[in-house]
Amino acid sequence: MTTSAPIKSPLQTTGSRPLPLVVFFEGDEHARKSLTGMQRYRRIAHEVLGSEFETVEHIYIVTREYQVEEHYHDLRKPNVRVIALADSRFKDPRNDGAVYAFLPAITPTTILERMVDNAVDHIQLLANRREITQKLQGATKEIHDLNQIGAALSAEHDTGKLLELILTKSREITNSDAGSLYLVEPAEEENPQTQVLIAEPGSGVEPPKDLATKLVQQRDGKKRLRFKLAQNDSVSIPFRERVMEINESSIAGYVAKTGQAVNIEDAYHLPADVPYSINRKFDEDSGYRTKSILAVPMRNQKDEIVGVLQLINSKRDFRVKLENLAVVTKQVVPYVERQRSIVESLASQAAVALENSQLYEAIQRLFEGFVRAAVIAIEARDPTTSGHSFRVANLTVALAEVADRAETGPFADLRFTRNEMKEIRYASLLHDFGKVGVREEVLVKARKLYPAQLDVIQQRFQFVKRSMQAEKLQSKLDYILEKGREEYLATLPKFDAELADQLKLLDGYFETILKSNEPTVLAEGNFEKLLDIAAHHFKDFGGEDKQLLTEDEVRLLSIRKGSLDDTERQQIESHVVHTFKFLQQIPWTKEIRSIPAIARGHHEKLNGLGYPFKLSAPEIPIQTRMMTISDIFDALSASDRPYKKAVSFERALEILGFAVKDGEVDPHLFELFKEGKVWERWKVEPYPY
Repeated sequence: MTTSAPIKSPLQTTGSRPLPLVVFFEGDEHARKSLTGMQRYRRIAHEVLGSEFETVEHIYIVTREYQVEEHYHDLRKPNVRVIALADSRFKDPRNDGAVYAFLPAITPTTILERMVDNAVDHIQLLANRREITQKLQGATKEIHDLNQIGAALSAEHDTGKLLELILTKSREITNSDAGSLYLVEPAEEENPQTQVLIAEPGSGVEPPKDLATKLVQQRDGKKRLRFKLAQNDSVSIPFRERVMEINESSIAGYVAKTGQAVNIEDAYHLPADVPYSINRKFDEDSGYRTKSILAVPMRNQKDEIVGVLQLINSKRDFRVKLENLAVVTKQVVPYVERQRSIVESLASQAAVALENSQLYEAIQRLFEGFVRAAVIAIEARDPTTSGHSFRVANLTVALAEVADRAETGPFADLRFTRNEMKEIRYASLLHDFGKVGVREEVLVKARKLYPAQLDVIQQRFQFVKRSMQAEKLQSKLDYILEKGREEYLATLPKFDAELADQLKLLDGYFETILKSNEPTVLAEGNFEKLLDIAAHHFKDFGGEDKQLLTEDEVRLLSIRKGSLDDTERQQIESHVVHTFKFLQQIPWTKEIRSIPAIARGHHEKLNGLGYPFKLSAPEIPIQTRMMTISDIFDALSASDRPYKKAVSFERALEILGFAVKDGEVDPHLFELFKEGKVWERWKVEPYPY
């Protein structure tokens, strides 16, 4: 019986695996006859093999070396083994190496069949090993990818970027064309504790009696699902966040409510017994075809569901876009159990990373709130400088951004990281925190004399006026007693004129004092007239001779710049040291640990004449130099300083120009300050780095 007739399909075993083939070459009668009686394999000639047999095991029986040489490439396929019926090995090592086994030319069929069994087992053994190796490599890659993704998730603290990363990596690892992410959040944002927190003792406001119940509701209250993010590689998505109830009517709601993963082979043909359905409106509007869906819950460490990760249309090739139904039919496959397991693992990592990110942001908000509260509290001690620290931060960050964008000049290579910008901002906000250690009367001193000192001088002048008036009355009385009424009346105008001149002179002196008491921005003023005033004396109640102005009063009124004397100025200047010591006590993270060093030098000058450390240019960081310019500009331009009038922006820039000429501030940064019109950002809150 011959087997060389065309065969339509390989025979099947009792299972699903096709029956292996024993193959011979036409014309090789010895090989064909040796297969007679072999029942467990399908016998077929090489010349009639079709493509339908490509994946079936082939055991070739050859008797001549030329057969191997002519069909060498066919005989070296992974699913092919060659048994040679020959009494000697082949001469060509290449051909000889292609043979699985040599048997004598005259070999019983039973022995040949046993060797065929061995050859088939060998093919299957190597195939299984390759399959296991591939699976192991795939599992190793998956583990490596999961580790890489886990590390990336842990490193990202920006919640928005983290959510993008979670969805992107989940799609990549499952070859998903699209996906969406939902977050579980409280349905009510109101905190019942608020009423209790604002109630003060004796205020008459009593905590609600059902506070415990409300707190339990706050903790275990109703939740809702926020559609937070969507991605699609094939069509554009007009995405908008929205909230939805957690119920079983939607796939995401079902997963969030039950905690069970959902794996759908075809979204348009859902089982009749499932409670959820899909909304086809997006598909109808965009021409998209949603087919396979995998939705898994995101569980945190407490096994609470914090979100739902939904993946759509797993593809054979991740790079292919699903542009039409034909491509969808060819490319989209169901999600397998292995993918579900991986995505659930990834979703758990993502949930923990998300909570860590939210905790990080909460800590950031807490610290930001503390910094703002601290600055406001310090500035409340001196309301005249209210807002100064915030404006300095605005200006300094704006100047840093201008320097960071510079493409030419000395700052062309300067680039600030986000953490470095955060350092600049916080250092600027806290640069005057040390004023908490300065006496309040010095801190708020608006003029050269304290109000109490000016009151004493004013009372002294009033006393001197009354004394003059009393003396003049005594002179009039003595005169009328001595000269008589008629002569007194004739002389009275002279008495009045003398008194008026004396009082006018005294008023002039006091006006001079008031004028001298006003501070100036620049060193100016001629105070010699104060010495003339101090040279005048009067008698006190005890008849003791006293100066109209004391030496200490003359000294204070003669301050040439500002309102502080040397001792008071040293106290004010000490706020920098207090700031530095305070900021050093804070355990800054390594990313922003330079804040104390930046803040401590904002009153230093490049020429070494600043305070309190007398630092010179090489010792002053560029961030501090920026803050110095901003600090001076605000001090000059602010309209909330009672000891001086605000100057215009133009005048402030002019005074800063004088400081540049004197070698006090950085000329290059000052040019950037002017070119970038940084002062326009004076009251603009910067990006919260």
